[in-house]
Amino acid sequence: MQEVKGQRILLFGAGYVNLCYRNNIPYFIWLVFLSLCLVFLVRSQSLQSRFSHFSNSQAVLETIRNLMNTDCVVPDWLHDIILGYGDPSSAHYSKMPNQISTLDFNDTFLSIDHLKASFPGYNIKVTVDNPVLQIPPFRITFPIMGGKGKKRKEEDGNEEKPEEAKALIVEPHVIPNRGPYPYNQPKRNTIQFTQTQIEAIRAGMQPGLTMVVGPPGTGKTDVAVQIISNLYHNFPEQRTLIVTHSNQALNQLFEKIMALDIDERHLLRLGHGEEELETEKDFSRYGRVNYVLARRLELLREVGRLQESLGVPGDVSYTCETAGHFFLYQVMSRWEEYISKVKAKGKSYEEDMEIAEGCFRHVKKIFTQLEEFRAFELLRSGLDRSKYLLVKEAKIIAMTCTHAALKRHDLVELGFKYDNILMEESAQILEIETFIPLLLQNPQDGFSRLKRWIMIGDHHQLPPVIKNMAFQKYSNMEQSLFTRFVRIGVPTVDLDAQGRARASLCNLYNWRYKNLGNLPHVQLLPEFRTANAGFLYDFQLINVEDFNGVGESEPNPYFYQNLGEAEYVVALFMYMCLLGYPADRISILTTYNGQKHLIRDVINQRCGNNPLIGRPNKVTTVDRFQGQQNDYILLSLVRTKAVGHLRDVRRLVVAMSRARLGLYIFARVSLFQNCFELTPAFSQLTARPLHLHIIPTECFPAARQNGEGPSHQVHVIKNMPQMANFVYNMYMHMIQSTHHYQQQNSDPARNTLSSYAQSPTLSRALR
Repeated sequence: MQEVKGQRILLFGAGYVNLCYRNNIPYFIWLVFLSLCLVFLVRSQSLQSRFSHFSNSQAVLETIRNLMNTDCVVPDWLHDIILGYGDPSSAHYSKMPNQISTLDFNDTFLSIDHLKASFPGYNIKVTVDNPVLQIPPFRITFPIMGGKGKKRKEEDGNEEKPEEAKALIVEPHVIPNRGPYPYNQPKRNTIQFTQTQIEAIRAGMQPGLTMVVGPPGTGKTDVAVQIISNLYHNFPEQRTLIVTHSNQALNQLFEKIMALDIDERHLLRLGHGEEELETEKDFSRYGRVNYVLARRLELLREVGRLQESLGVPGDVSYTCETAGHFFLYQVMSRWEEYISKVKAKGKSYEEDMEIAEGCFRHVKKIFTQLEEFRAFELLRSGLDRSKYLLVKEAKIIAMTCTHAALKRHDLVELGFKYDNILMEESAQILEIETFIPLLLQNPQDGFSRLKRWIMIGDHHQLPPVIKNMAFQKYSNMEQSLFTRFVRIGVPTVDLDAQGRARASLCNLYNWRYKNLGNLPHVQLLPEFRTANAGFLYDFQLINVEDFNGVGESEPNPYFYQNLGEAEYVVALFMYMCLLGYPADRISILTTYNGQKHLIRDVINQRCGNNPLIGRPNKVTTVDRFQGQQNDYILLSLVRTKAVGHLRDVRRLVVAMSRARLGLYIFARVSLFQNCFELTPAFSQLTARPLHLHIIPTECFPAARQNGEGPSHQVHVIKNMPQMANFVYNMYMHMIQSTHHYQQQNSDPARNTLSSYAQSPTLSRALR
């Protein structure tokens, strides 16, 4: 009875939300009502058991309930947009009254020519005439934009001339010498950002709401990291909160942040997943505490060395406090005395003085850090130290949206504060999970201190996952806040140049975007110009008919499998490995979980732990692989009776955009080519032969250019059994050749290498 009642409440709530959606009733109202329905359901015993296998669900719903009982202060400039009222562009930086006219772009630009190319519609005025001095970093002064700024000028009676409104004042400046050691030198960005990427970075540095739409491979993460770096250097007193949908995206951000000029003591990562970070450094709470304690001891040793060199008696390197007194009374007094006595003499005075000041900055930074670490001497427990680190020390704090929802109460209780929010994968985050990070801090004097909200995502890829069909179908709950903002007309910066895939592969999905082109390196780098060894085409749709009279099967409801496609995919993977392709550069994707498990079983049977074959980098579903990429993708579409959920164009875009160099799709062509939604992609796929064309005498890497005719014979594979038999014969030939040469020579390593070198079809197979 309780379960039936719960289902009725669920359907009633979903129907109400659908009504709100269709009649443009403000979303905040339906969010509150939806939260009430969810909390009621969680309270019911029957539905609690249903949520039990989602360990975080109940805690997240408790957070939603608590939010309804607190004073949730959203910044004034966000009110109307979240509620769906007024001008959708009212929160854009050009409409904000507190625009910042002068910004330091730090290492964003690689040269003055790069800067000029990034602002083609502006008159660039450089403050120095000497071309030798026109080097980055640059400080740029922009004209104040928007109606509010214009109105303010008209009231003052000072209306700008059109040429003045389009002028940029560029001031090159020199980063002060930081010290004599190589590690004192700042890390620099090496990416030449495009014009639209620069606009996204500029918008992200200004106050207000910034929406960046990034198609696959357009550098969304690079733009996000540069925005974070520029905010860190322009506003050192502000704190930035990074929120992503997945731990993997968070790890990718952190790996790129570490490559820029950001002090690692200001970085903190909350939640699980940091163990997957490809670095020896630990950015979790306790990892950062251990870093601070170790760094403190290291700096105190440096203080001891300085004390010894100055001949000062006593133990000044015992604590941070004694080190502070030493700096104030011994170091500063000596430096001030030096400055007062030194005289401007000689041609190299300025250069020598800059070196001396750099050395002093290095010494001063030691004592500045020790002063910041002083609290860690007073706080004795690891918990207290980690709390202090979170609230006071960290400037860039990262977490997933799930962690934010789980720990909202704890963060508010600690007095957690932040000024900027940057959200990656925004189109994959539920509306309520997007809203919660805005409220992870208590308001100051009744007002939110939030100054910037940067959302980066792609609403043309997969939306949030809603497991409850009632909410998904009847309430449009799978629409993210990012997607809703795009729909109502909030201004966006659309990144328009991809650098991930070959141009031919990009054509399979660029029809879904406005003006998506290619970066120059896609046409110039050798890896993009070289053909895929052993293949006639860089992408191909391969028709797979029934195997033993069976196409798709369904051993359990919605657990779709296709044995013919699974065997074909694994056979092609083995073929590539035998030609010398590194296994970790190949990923196998499918559109259904059942097929994923079947392919893994086939790999275990066919490849096992065979050192000649190896295992692919990933065997997973398209949905799980969103946000990732690999050089070569083998894709199984599984279905033979109905198109299924690939009819959702967003899933097709994800599937087509994961490969960099090669994409090989296994499917029942007669089924998918008749699907209207898939026509733009499948019309290109079906323009090529539907049987696999291979060149087994080519070995990886190929010498042939992409698009060139092969100099070797092309084999046409008509079905899966033929491919399986071909790979088996190829493998046995390799084994026999290896065994033959081993008998001729006692050195196993030389035997193996010589056998590969002399075998005409398998040379360099395992390079």
